[in-house]
Order: sequence, then structure tokens, then C-alpha cells
Amino acid sequence: MRINVVSDVHGNAEALARAGDGADALICLGDLVLFLDYADHSRGIFPDLFGADNADRIVELRTARRFDEARAFGRSLWAALDVDRATAIEGAVRRQYAELFAAFPTPTYATYGNVDIPGLWPEYARPGTTVLDGDRIELDGLVFGFVGGGLRTPMRTPYEISDEEYAAKVEALGEVDVLCSHIPPDVPELTYDTVARRFERGSRALLDAIHRVRPRYALFGHVHQPLARRMRVGATECVNVGHFAATGRPWTLQW
Repeated sequence: MRINVVSDVHGNAEALARAGDGADALICLGDLVLFLDYADHSRGIFPDLFGADNADRIVELRTARRFDEARAFGRSLWAALDVDRATAIEGAVRRQYAELFAAFPTPTYATYGNVDIPGLWPEYARPGTTVLDGDRIELDGLVFGFVGGGLRTPMRTPYEISDEEYAAKVEALGEVDVLCSHIPPDVPELTYDTVARRFERGSRALLDAIHRVRPRYALFGHVHQPLARRMRVGATECVNVGHFAATGRPWTLQW
């Protein structure tokens, strides 16, 4: 059995259409939407609406962790726009989802990232795409558990939830062989982004489950340039499957 795994697709529909090549199934660990590309500020919903110069400024403020200033700057831009913020974002996300969900091969097993909008997924998930969040599936004798979304941060991305709600989803999985999530377990080497030069939020509940359940693998994304892409925690091999938007290459699990 061969499974290809991707995360942090961020609008790369062209590569996504090839991500399942040679595999029996594709697993997607979320972040389909591209709101703003930190490597190329001309790409994404934000620069489409406000231009690359304003995208440069918002990235500068966020990178400096001046989040209050970034939010104030963002509010001023939205106030000058001749369309409601929620309407503009939803329309742009819908256009991206239409292209991205059409690119998923069959079968695909997908969960949400922190920048995704779960309420829209049922409209775009076609037959052959199974959406899982706090759910399990069995593939050729291995049990895979899925936990979507992220934890609350100053960035306030669309699908951030409380630590308690996240932990409840992890607990609901029970015994699994492969623990699949968008965010990593709360391990410094796995949560530190070497380019952004900051720690992203990892989950203590995921780390506790790794110690308690001892799955063979814990697979995740979210941290685009991690200090460590792969490390063992107890009996579990923890793997950041990669920043698919940048590489266009899936990570492969074969057994």
C-alpha cells in the first residue's frame, strides 16, 4: 500500500492534480487556501484585493510581530474597499476551492488547515474525497486518525479553535497507527520556523497522545521551514510532510 501525503497546498492546484500519481490514495492535511504568499507577496487573496505594496507592508508588520499595527492597517484597507470584507473573502475562497477540490484524485482523505473555511467544504468535496476531523479510517490494516485546524494565535486565521476543543478531537480518535493533523505536536524542533524566525503553535494534546497511544507515525504540516522535518518522539516517527505549495512534491508512506 502506498499513500501520498501533502499539506499546505496554498493554491497550488497544478501540482495537486499530480500529487496522487503512483499512489493508492492521497491524504491532504489542509491549508488549501492562499490568502497571502510570504515568499511572493504578489500572490493570494490579499494582494489581489489590495496590491503587492500593501501586501509587503502587512508581511513586514506580521513578521515583526506587530500584530495590533497589522490589524489596524488591514482595517484601514478594508474600510476603503467598495465591497463587504466577508463577501470579498468568501468569493475568493470559493474560486480557489472550486479549482483545488477538482484537482483531488480519487480517493482523497482530507482534513482542514487553520486557513481553511470548513463550512464551505461540503459544497466542493466530490465523490471520492472524504473529509475527516476527529475521525478515523482504516487503510489496508492501518488505522489513521485525523485532527483538523489550528490553535488560537494572534494571527486569527479562520479555523483556529480552543486548546480544549482541539484536545477533545484528539481524545476521540482513540488508538491509531498513524496520527494525521495540520499542526505539529508541541515540540520546539518541530514548531520553529527557521525563515519566519518564530515558533508556531503546536499541540500539547497531540504530544500527549503520541506518548500515550504510541502511533507508528505522526504526520503534519503547518510549519513551512521547520528546524527539524523529522524526528522520533518515543516510539513515534514525527514527520513534517512538507510545504507542498513550494515544493509540489508529496511525502510517501508505504507498507
